Amino acid sequence: MLYVIHCFDKQDHLQVRMENRPAHVDYLKSFADQLYAAGPTLDTEENMNGSVVILDLESRTEAEAFAANDPYAKAGLFEKVIIQPWKKVLP
Repeated sequence: MLYVIHCFDKQDHLQVRMENRPAHVDYLKSFADQLYAAGPTLDTEENMNGSVVILDLESRTEAEAFAANDPYAKAGLFEKVIIQPWKKVLP
């Protein structure tokens, strides 16, 4: 099943994001076979302020483990994380 993991950065934590970005990208790459899509969300000035990751996983428990082990999460970047199952319809 596909899961959307939508993460919202804490305010004024861009430096934390940038310091941990290489480890985060490597972490995403380690899930290449299950990764459907990933990328940052942007504010009105196009600064990164969160992340959206869509993964094909067996269970919500796996999605929660993925989110908890993300280097961004371990660095304390996120204010909030929302995990939802997702069904692709189009295109």
